[in-house]
Amino acid sequence: MMKKIIFLTLITLLSLSMYGQNKFGYIDSQELLLMMPESKAATEELESFGKSLETQLSAMSAEYQQGLQEYEQNQATYTDLVRQDKEAEIISLQQRIQAFQQSAQQSLQAKEQELLEPILSKARKAIEDVAKEGNFTYIFDRSLGTILYAKESENVLPLVKKKLNL
Repeated sequence: MMKKIIFLTLITLLSLSMYGQNKFGYIDSQELLLMMPESKAATEELESFGKSLETQLSAMSAEYQQGLQEYEQNQATYTDLVRQDKEAEIISLQQRIQAFQQSAQQSLQAKEQELLEPILSKARKAIEDVAKEGNFTYIFDRSLGTILYAKESENVLPLVKKKLNL
């Protein structure tokens, strides 16, 4: 009876020590990014860039509206050749506006990526450093529901490859 108690105690202690090897943590990455001063500067720069694109688009739209209004008012007085030329101008301007909208959206996304990448890299590095210093096995992102850090020793790919003879 005494041997069973000692055996069960030993098993319990071993399983607790094995469980104690894994240390989990979590962070809200969105909250972290909002706290970083670089994020505020990047957001302001991105907003300024977006406003400049918006100003250009507004100017193009105003030019389009003015051309369309002029065409509608004077359409009856135009010769066929002038009418066709004015219609081609309006269609061309409309196409330029559409192309500019697409280009502006791509430029805005590229600018956002350019501005945010150094900030995200800095945050990732800090999270990894904290994880290593604190001996965490995993760090979860509460805001995104993803794993931000996993100890390389927990990667089971080599074991699975071996099992599959790969």
